[in-house]
Amino acid sequence: MSLRIAVALAATIGAGLLGATTAEARPDMVGFRGDYSPGTIVIKTNERRLYLVVDSGRAVRYPVGVGRSGKQWAGTTRIDGKYLTPAWSPPAEVRRDKPYMPNVIPGGSPHNPMGVAAMTLAGGEYAIHGTNAPGSIGGFVSYGCIRMLNSDISDLYGRVSVGTTVVVSR
Repeated sequence: MSLRIAVALAATIGAGLLGATTAEARPDMVGFRGDYSPGTIVIKTNERRLYLVVDSGRAVRYPVGVGRSGKQWAGTTRIDGKYLTPAWSPPAEVRRDKPYMPNVIPGGSPHNPMGVAAMTLAGGEYAIHGTNAPGSIGGFVSYGCIRMLNSDISDLYGRVSVGTTVVVSR
């Protein structure tokens, strides 16, 4: 086999593997048990999954990053704001741990951890948002926010509205 054919074959296989990884990141329609109204967001931190209840017995499932040890929380809240390409001001707890951070990171900056969209949650400093660190999805990684792949937060953002109920359980 010539070197050129070997390189072309390797590139084709590599592209196929990259495509497979991307396909796995897409939200899935799954069976879902629970007494939740359609449109409710249910986040199961122990699974590192977010579910958008579609109807009795079905939900759209997304992989997420959740609060690290000591930063997790549980409860019921609602979405109180929706923002595209949001700027980010580090909360006091983050500033204590990382005092070198600027007061504001503009939306669209590669250093902005909010990604392409954010939905703030009532009653606290938490949000469901995109990320500039896609490798963190699936881990216990945040200060309490729920991180999603940018493609997934864009999908969820279009499916829900301000006032949507959010249930977080461990």
